[in-house]
Order: sequence, then C-alpha cells, then structure tokens
Amino acid sequence: MQRIDADEILDSGTCTSCEAQDVLVVLGRINRWFGGVATTRKMVERVAQATGAKHFSLLEVAAGLGEVPKEVCAKVAPRGITLDLTLVDRARTHLPSRATANPNGRSAMHGVVADALSLPFADGSFDLVSCSLFAHHLNSQQLAEFAREGLRVSRRALLINDLIRHPLHLALAYAGYPIMRNRVAWLDGLTSVRRSYVPHEIREVLAATFSPELRSEISRNYLYRMGVIVWKSAVK
Repeated sequence: MQRIDADEILDSGTCTSCEAQDVLVVLGRINRWFGGVATTRKMVERVAQATGAKHFSLLEVAAGLGEVPKEVCAKVAPRGITLDLTLVDRARTHLPSRATANPNGRSAMHGVVADALSLPFADGSFDLVSCSLFAHHLNSQQLAEFAREGLRVSRRALLINDLIRHPLHLALAYAGYPIMRNRVAWLDGLTSVRRSYVPHEIREVLAATFSPELRSEISRNYLYRMGVIVWKSAVK
C-alpha cells in the first residue's frame, strides 16, 4: 500500500474552535480504546526500566487536549513513575482552554503555541519529548527535522507514537464511523492511515538523519500502532 500524503481537514484552518475541540475529543476516545495510550505508556515504562529513573519531565508536541499524556500519567503512577507535562500545539484552539492541574498534582500543566520544527526551548529542557498521531502529518524531510529538534530539546529520548499504514487498517478506519460519530474525524482518520508510515520507512529516515551510533527502537502495538524510541544516549 503506497503512502499518499494529503492534507487533513483539522489542519486546514477551516474548522471553528468548537469543531476542532469536538474532533480532538473523538481522537482522545480513539487513543484510549485502540492502543494510543497503551503505546506511549509502554515507551515511558521502557525508558524508566532502561534508565532506572522514576520521574520525568515530558513535552508533548502536537498535543491537542493532551489526553494521551494525561492518561499515561494515571497508567504509570501505580508503578511509581511520575510525569510533569508541558503541552505544545501549533494552534491555540487545539489546546485546553486554560492551564490545568498536572495529573500527578505536582504543578500546573501549561499549553504553549509553537512550531514543532522550531521548538522554543533550550537544549535538553525536558527528559522526554513525545508525540502521538503527529509523525504522519510530516513528509520525510520534515520528519527528519522534527526528530532532530525533538532530540535537541530532550535529555533522555524522543518518543513517537503513530499509525502503521496497512490495507486492513484502512478497512477498519472505513468501518469506524459508528464509533467516531464525527464526519471530520472519520474523514481525517482515513487520510491519516493513507499517509502514515510503516516501520522500515521510519527506520530509514532515522538512519539518514543521525549517526549509526544513535540507537532507536521500533515496536508494533495493538491495532496498527507503532512506538518509536530514539535514545539521546546509550541505554541498557
């Protein structure tokens, strides 16, 4: 199945603030039910296992309402892992309407409007830089730029959670309208599957972007989800 890159409605700027929020609520539901939260949780737990650390600052890029990292906070807490979250999105209308309590209760969680390819943070500002359902929005050159920028801002690792392109995945997306109950979210979901990458394509982008010494891990997860960890330094 060939990758087809096309714009999604939510990215077009034609959605009102209310329409955008409705779509993001649907995406939150999809992430909870169909592997999105679980994929990021597994990557955070992998970093904790590899580093021995239990507390991380995490920058979520293209965060929307931030539901994935907030859900992950709750999922990893029983294992003694805590996350301090900062959300970044290119559009203020995608972010929560105001600062909210950080899920671990340590501090307020703020939303920052910024370009994912030019993050307004100093080198090594966060332990982890993460994104969910964002990589497929980027062509290979932009994906390489984001990987460089995400790794620059992180101290430990860049975490990429995204879809895997596959004909059966597309068929499932077509059948998913009764679950989504939102036409924009459904149409964008079809476009997302068509423009998503497969693991070997991500591996090729990373290999062409970084030196061979830089280690990455790619896993396949529930319902055509891919988890990519790009390590900042050597791990166990």
